[in-house]
Amino acid sequence: MNIQVILKHFGLSEKEIAVYLALVDLGPSPVRVIASKAKVNRGTSYDILKDLIALGLVSYYNKETKQYFAAEPPESLLSALNKKQEDLSELKKDIEAGLPFLKTMFEKQGGKPTVKLYEGVKGLRHILEDILDSLPKGGTYFVYSSTSLRKNVYLAMKDFSNRRIKNKIKVQTIALGEGGQLVGLDERKWMRLPQKNLQATYEIIYSGKVAHLSLDNEENPVGVVIQNEEIYQTQKLIFEYNWNKLN
Repeated sequence: MNIQVILKHFGLSEKEIAVYLALVDLGPSPVRVIASKAKVNRGTSYDILKDLIALGLVSYYNKETKQYFAAEPPESLLSALNKKQEDLSELKKDIEAGLPFLKTMFEKQGGKPTVKLYEGVKGLRHILEDILDSLPKGGTYFVYSSTSLRKNVYLAMKDFSNRRIKNKIKVQTIALGEGGQLVGLDERKWMRLPQKNLQATYEIIYSGKVAHLSLDNEENPVGVVIQNEEIYQTQKLIFEYNWNKLN
């Protein structure tokens, strides 16, 4: 693989790559020479060299009245990558620890519902991922499953049911029309539709949200997700009432 591509994947910008490779090629050099070789102005080159020092890719020393910079051995890239991974691991722990506080702040939005639109297969996949991510192990969500939409929903994520079962997430489904099958940790009841071939939406009630899935005029999937605790509780209450009425 091209070294520039490797360094770019590592996270260096084009100017950082230019300065680093110029220094590797030159050997220990003052900033003026490095800047000229990299074709990056002197002030920017100096700032970049400081950043590369922080990453462990460059070191410096003083010779007479001048400051010289030197590239560290290529193995330092691996050391720097390991340090990045350690930092990301620590950052992940910090974010996880701060999530409850952030969630409390997020939910204090004056009770105003948040409405988001998701389009296409990618949009449906995002909603399904959100269900898996937001529900705890042993959690339950609720579905009104429309015959006309059912196949479109799970084509967006073919391993959804397996991942749901692995996470021990349960689902209660009221099928609007015929069809549908049990796959594990799920219950299903059927509701007769008032008219045949009714194009009902597919509704998912979960984690303080209600997702309405349908098809647009060109048969492309569309999802609207409303996030609001009161709306969620209302829809859940209606679902449970219907569930208890059905055989």
